[in-house]
Amino acid sequence: MSAVEIILGVLVILVSLAIIIAVLFQQGRRAGITGVISGGADTFLSKNKARTVDAMLARYTKYIAILFFILAVVANVISLKG
Repeated sequence: MSAVEIILGVLVILVSLAIIIAVLFQQGRRAGITGVISGGADTFLSKNKARTVDAMLARYTKYIAILFFILAVVANVISLKG
Protein backbone atom coordinates (compact mmCIF):
# COMPACT_ATOMS: atom_id res chain seq x y z
CA MET A 1 0.00 0.00 0.00
CA SER A 2 1.39 3.38 -0.96
CA ALA A 3 1.32 6.55 1.09
CA VAL A 4 -1.27 8.08 -1.27
CA GLU A 5 -3.65 5.17 -0.69
CA ILE A 6 -3.26 5.51 3.08
CA ILE A 7 -3.88 9.25 2.96
CA LEU A 8 -6.97 8.80 0.76
CA GLY A 9 -8.24 6.07 3.07
CA VAL A 10 -7.89 8.34 6.10
CA LEU A 11 -9.61 11.18 4.22
CA VAL A 12 -12.52 8.91 3.24
CA ILE A 13 -12.95 7.87 6.88
CA LEU A 14 -12.85 11.48 8.11
CA VAL A 15 -15.32 12.67 5.47
CA SER A 16 -17.67 9.78 6.23
CA LEU A 17 -17.58 10.71 9.94
CA ALA A 18 -18.36 14.31 8.95
CA ILE A 19 -21.41 13.12 6.97
CA ILE A 20 -22.63 11.10 9.94
CA ILE A 21 -22.25 14.05 12.31
CA ALA A 22 -23.95 16.49 9.91
CA VAL A 23 -26.91 14.15 9.42
CA LEU A 24 -27.32 13.43 13.13
CA PHE A 25 -27.38 17.14 14.00
CA GLN A 26 -30.20 17.88 11.55
CA GLN A 27 -33.81 17.98 12.69
CA GLY A 28 -36.21 15.36 11.46
CA ARG A 29 -38.49 16.21 8.56
CA ARG A 30 -41.60 15.29 10.56
CA ALA A 31 -41.25 18.50 12.59
CA GLY A 32 -42.62 20.51 9.65
CA ILE A 33 -45.71 18.34 9.19
CA THR A 34 -47.34 19.56 12.40
CA GLY A 35 -46.95 23.15 11.27
CA VAL A 36 -48.73 22.44 8.01
CA ILE A 37 -51.59 20.65 9.73
CA SER A 38 -52.10 23.40 12.28
CA GLY A 39 -51.91 26.16 9.67
CA GLY A 40 -48.64 27.64 10.88
CA ALA A 41 -46.77 27.10 7.63
CA ASP A 42 -46.70 30.78 6.64
CA THR A 43 -45.19 32.16 9.81
CA PHE A 44 -42.34 34.63 9.86
CA LEU A 45 -39.89 31.97 11.00
CA SER A 46 -40.72 29.55 8.20
CA LYS A 47 -40.08 32.24 5.59
CA ASN A 48 -36.53 32.70 6.92
CA LYS A 49 -35.74 28.98 6.97
CA ALA A 50 -32.79 29.46 4.63
CA ARG A 51 -30.91 31.16 7.45
CA THR A 52 -31.44 28.48 10.09
CA VAL A 53 -28.86 26.07 11.36
CA ASP A 54 -30.80 23.15 9.90
CA ALA A 55 -30.65 24.66 6.42
CA MET A 56 -26.94 25.28 6.83
CA LEU A 57 -26.39 21.67 7.91
CA ALA A 58 -28.41 20.41 4.95
CA ARG A 59 -26.26 22.47 2.59
CA TYR A 60 -23.02 21.24 4.20
CA THR A 61 -24.27 17.66 4.02
CA LYS A 62 -24.64 17.98 0.26
CA TYR A 63 -21.11 19.35 -0.13
CA ILE A 64 -19.62 16.69 2.14
CA ALA A 65 -21.47 13.94 0.26
CA ILE A 66 -20.10 15.20 -3.07
CA LEU A 67 -16.59 15.30 -1.57
CA PHE A 68 -17.06 11.76 -0.25
CA PHE A 69 -18.13 10.51 -3.66
CA ILE A 70 -15.15 12.13 -5.39
CA LEU A 71 -12.71 10.76 -2.80
CA ALA A 72 -14.17 7.25 -3.10
CA VAL A 73 -13.85 7.29 -6.90
CA VAL A 74 -10.29 8.64 -6.77
CA ALA A 75 -9.28 6.08 -4.13
CA ASN A 76 -10.76 3.29 -6.23
CA VAL A 77 -8.97 4.41 -9.40
CA ILE A 78 -5.65 4.72 -7.59
CA SER A 79 -5.99 1.33 -5.92
CA LEU A 80 -6.81 -0.35 -9.25
CA LYS A 81 -3.71 1.09 -10.94
CA GLY A 82 -1.35 -0.08 -8.19
